[in-house]
Amino acid sequence: MSDGCGFPAPGLHSFLFKPIATVGGVEFNKVMLLAIITTILVIGFFYAAFGKAKVVPGKLQMVGEAGYDFVRRGIVYETLGKKEGEKYVPLMVSLFFFIWIMNIWSVIPLAQFPVSSVIAFPVALAAIVYILWVSLTFKRHGFVGFFKNVTGYDKSLGPVLPLVMVIEFFSNLLVRPFTHAVRLFANMFAGHLMLVMFTVASWYLLNSWMIPAAGVSFVMTIAMIGFELFVQAVQAYVFVLLACTYIQGALAEHH
Repeated sequence: MSDGCGFPAPGLHSFLFKPIATVGGVEFNKVMLLAIITTILVIGFFYAAFGKAKVVPGKLQMVGEAGYDFVRRGIVYETLGKKEGEKYVPLMVSLFFFIWIMNIWSVIPLAQFPVSSVIAFPVALAAIVYILWVSLTFKRHGFVGFFKNVTGYDKSLGPVLPLVMVIEFFSNLLVRPFTHAVRLFANMFAGHLMLVMFTVASWYLLNSWMIPAAGVSFVMTIAMIGFELFVQAVQAYVFVLLACTYIQGALAEHH
């Protein structure tokens, strides 16, 4: 070891940042800054693309339309149908691109951190979907219909019906929003940890006598970046797909 110390392994400290500033008693750090920049980028891009939409679209409008249409036709229409799904397209497009950009920060120089790896952000987004799902279920089916919907009530189940209802109740009202948030958080958390580990290992080995191993670690870093780019897009897709599935369940007639 070149400096007489052990390998500086990444850990939870890799997800902690010192405050950049304190605003109104609230500490403002790098993660919050990236989240704000993400919001500005998403709003700014779609405003620039569609603010003055033309019949014959320019390059920016074409890119915006392609992204919008991907979520609309590839996720929302496929899950909810055109008639029911159209009103939810703006929300789902916003969620998709907001999550995607938050994830992409992981591989952007200087930023190098996925905002979604901080649990508060996935929880907030999952809460929006959860509140929408609950309110839609109440609105469409009333209290009795809501109860049947979340408990999977089906009298044909006979003696096992009470057990099924209890399991479904906890699964839908407690486990569903938890897994919706944790799925995004856990994938981004683990991916960032692996990426940091290989990056730090490359630098550490390069400054020791194990230079060939540094080359292997560097190749793994590049491979991890490519894999992370794929996972980042997939996680945004899965989050929105699940959101549409929950809404579809809220709107469906209970049998």
